[in-house]
Amino acid sequence: MHQFTIGIEEEYQIIDLESRDLVSHVSKIIEGGKAVLSENLKHEMHESMIEMETGICQNIQEAQAELTNLRRHLINTAHEQGLRVSGGGTHPFSNWEHNTITNGERYNKIVDDMGDVARGNLIFGLHVHIGIPNREEGVRIQNVMRYFLPHVYALSVNSPFWIGRNTGFRSYRQEIFVKFPRTGIPSYFNSLAEFDSYVDLLVKTGTIDNAKKIWWDLRVHPFYPTIEFRICDMPLRIEETVCLAAIMQSLVAKIYKLHQQNLSFRSYRRLLLNENKWRASRDGIHSHLIDFGKEESVPYPDLLKELLEFIDDVVDELGCRKEVEYAWKILENGTGADRQLKVFEETGDLKKVVDYMISETEYGITHGETAS
Repeated sequence: MHQFTIGIEEEYQIIDLESRDLVSHVSKIIEGGKAVLSENLKHEMHESMIEMETGICQNIQEAQAELTNLRRHLINTAHEQGLRVSGGGTHPFSNWEHNTITNGERYNKIVDDMGDVARGNLIFGLHVHIGIPNREEGVRIQNVMRYFLPHVYALSVNSPFWIGRNTGFRSYRQEIFVKFPRTGIPSYFNSLAEFDSYVDLLVKTGTIDNAKKIWWDLRVHPFYPTIEFRICDMPLRIEETVCLAAIMQSLVAKIYKLHQQNLSFRSYRRLLLNENKWRASRDGIHSHLIDFGKEESVPYPDLLKELLEFIDDVVDELGCRKEVEYAWKILENGTGADRQLKVFEETGDLKKVVDYMISETEYGITHGETAS
């Protein structure tokens, strides 16, 4: 069986201890964590964000162990600098206008190209890479996987607030990111050649300088032999990240297995898939998504059950049953967005929401300190 390796990138918020606002101190954390984390920490477009990435992990347990270790070091480094780090797809009240852009050629170019669309893109995501046998197979997997994106995304929703407002969405992050070009669910491609000629045309016409400027919710990676999921909000608890990654790995393995058996999957138009993405964005696990085969709206828990049954025959081969089934825990406890909204409902205080986000990010892995 092909080794469906896992690589995880998490984007963390850097938070000031006094104001609970975002603070542009990424350099302090990168400098402070250099000894242990130099390979794993990266600048992002805003200086109030830090990206942490694992190496290539052979299975989900290895990914969880590495993530936990990295997150512990990141949290400790932040504490030493008098800062905190947090998950969450958006900060509850920070204003992008007060957040500094990282000074680097890549980011300056994006801001030159896109102005306030880039400056206002103060959002935090989870990106998961799953190893694929080859890029041709990757395009086939991408075509099928588009259908499942809203189902996975609904479990990750974690950005109900934006600039101090309750947006009415469980994931407002996606509504911000949609202002960027080349985002959202990808189109169907008949072959790798068709996909490559699309990219080549954009490069040839000076639209993009390389395929990394394609920011779809799912993409066959331009440089690595992976398929990269980019749709999810950055979760709070580490178990949530691990659960999402395990489901993604299982889906890739299952779709590949079907292809090996010469079984295909019905393809739906992006117009239809976008309807489900919108529903997931607004209501998360409380949504009714459309079952296009039955042509009816189905409560999310029923669809999750179907999804887990669909991947059931590969989870033991991959050794990730426990991690995949944590999805039921998310249903029981609520997504990050549900829990943020509950804190706000009880306290009416967005700073208390930030405190909650920090404590959940540190849940089970801190050095005994609370996020006070």
